[in-house]
Amino acid sequence: MDKAYDHKKYEENIYKMWEESGAFKPFAEAQGKHFTMIMPPPNANESLHIGHARFVTIEDVLVRYHRMKGEATLWLPGADHAGIETQYVFEKKLKLDGKSRFDFDRETLYKMIWDYVQTNKGCVCDL
Repeated sequence: MDKAYDHKKYEENIYKMWEESGAFKPFAEAQGKHFTMIMPPPNANESLHIGHARFVTIEDVLVRYHRMKGEATLWLPGADHAGIETQYVFEKKLKLDGKSRFDFDRETLYKMIWDYVQTNKGCVCDL
């Protein structure tokens, strides 16, 4: 057994097999039951944690279960866009520095929050 897993030896062939088998396609022509789940995105207000892995794992199991039952399945991922929770967390961080959102003009605050989200959103892409 290799000391470290080398994904390059296996993953490309496995992924190709999945694509060729149609494993990623919901069957639009299926006459039986359908199963659809929208993946709620992790908020872009903090770095990822074990809770994010837990919800993705549970949803993955559900989608695979329904697909194995022969149901047409669709697992539709999303992206955080609500902003209210993000603003709340950002304002709490400002408060730790003795600041408030009212200390900044609108454009500066918007840019600060935008940069904060982009930093944390990058973590989501690395999952």
